[in-house]
Amino acid sequence: MKSGNKRLRLPDFIGIGPARTGTTWLHEALRRDVCLPRIKEIHFFKTYYSKGLEWYAWHFRNCPPMVLAGEICPTYFSFHPAADRIAHDLPNCKVICTLRDPVTRLYSHYKQMRPILGISAPFEEALQQFPGLVDVSFYSSHLCRWLQAFGNERVLILFHEDLKRNPQSYLDSVCSFIGIPKIDVTRTAIGARKANLMEATRLPLSRRLGLASAIVYDRLREHRFDLILDLWQRSGLWELCVGGGKKYGPIAQETAARLRELYRADVEQLEAMTKRDLSAWKGTQPEKLSSVKKPI
Repeated sequence: MKSGNKRLRLPDFIGIGPARTGTTWLHEALRRDVCLPRIKEIHFFKTYYSKGLEWYAWHFRNCPPMVLAGEICPTYFSFHPAADRIAHDLPNCKVICTLRDPVTRLYSHYKQMRPILGISAPFEEALQQFPGLVDVSFYSSHLCRWLQAFGNERVLILFHEDLKRNPQSYLDSVCSFIGIPKIDVTRTAIGARKANLMEATRLPLSRRLGLASAIVYDRLREHRFDLILDLWQRSGLWELCVGGGKKYGPIAQETAARLRELYRADVEQLEAMTKRDLSAWKGTQPEKLSSVKKPI
């Protein structure tokens, strides 16, 4: 990609999420073997697109020419213009899509976004106030957009349950797709730890502190203070600002059943698209997804 006489270093692959599907695990597993930004989620193709490609390329300025560069940003998945923007600006880019039981993902997303959006309502009420959270889990409708923009060969669809079952095999599939040698998962920054260790488990201790922290974080990201953001995240201060309160309880059974019925048709469409048996996503045991492909 060129801008005037200056050649810009831009990603060879992008992980589009959606959120709460193991994207942080993937970022940490790849970071020693490919060139990733210091901070995960630049949000260029959603929030900062008007700043131009040179602003985006700054995050990859130190990437060696012979090492693949990439970004993992789960907010791109359900943001409608992102697929066309990336296809236009990164015409040879590969896309990694990570999926998870839609109801489990939705509840995890709510817990993540509660302090960031300043949500005070419990889960069931928040779904009415923030319908965008519900929309993200309609996977097939969003995935169609990416497949149309990039084609089946350049979109890798992964399942969070496979990551939990066999992290090494999961990572092998990513390495093969982007074209790098296999990575020993036990030697990565994340090791073989389970992705769900990154789940938010506690309510915000202070709604105002959580919201203020999110605002400051966005300002620092906008002005590319990546080192400060990286240190903030890894020091544990971020978790302290957005958590620290009472533990979250489980989803009410009635709510889970209603959501599963809401997503049923979309899950069935995704089964047809991926030839994957997703019957567990329509049942009562969301974390036991079969690895057997659905008969054609």
